[in-house]
Amino acid sequence: MKDHISAVRPHTLPKPAGFSYAMEVKSGRVVFVSGQVAANADGKIVGRDLVAQFRQTCANLQAVVSAAGGDMTDFVKLTIYVLDVADYKKSLKGIGEVYREYFGKHFPAMTLVGVRDLFDAADGALIEIEGFAALA
Repeated sequence: MKDHISAVRPHTLPKPAGFSYAMEVKSGRVVFVSGQVAANADGKIVGRDLVAQFRQTCANLQAVVSAAGGDMTDFVKLTIYVLDVADYKKSLKGIGEVYREYFGKHFPAMTLVGVRDLFDAADGALIEIEGFAALA
């Protein structure tokens, strides 16, 4: 964990697995990252399954936070929107493998939301992720 952020772990709640209940930003700048989908540099949605789209979406998150001077372990909050929560749960093993490639053992506060639609769903988007990063 970086010095400018820390996980908040209430003793009255069960131990979190794969997320943090809260992250405290002790110093630095906050970058608000808008929803990213699995679009490549040409704006085309890549991947037809959730794991492939999760990979491209993480690459896009990384591009944005890097452009601001940070890295993936600066994220303190992620909100994941999916069209099909059951498909997300079914794909957890593959999603977890991709997650570790990008975040390692860094687990920001996270929320998963099943939605009826996404702005880019007509183009094939299955997932969208937004977040906050705290840069030193």
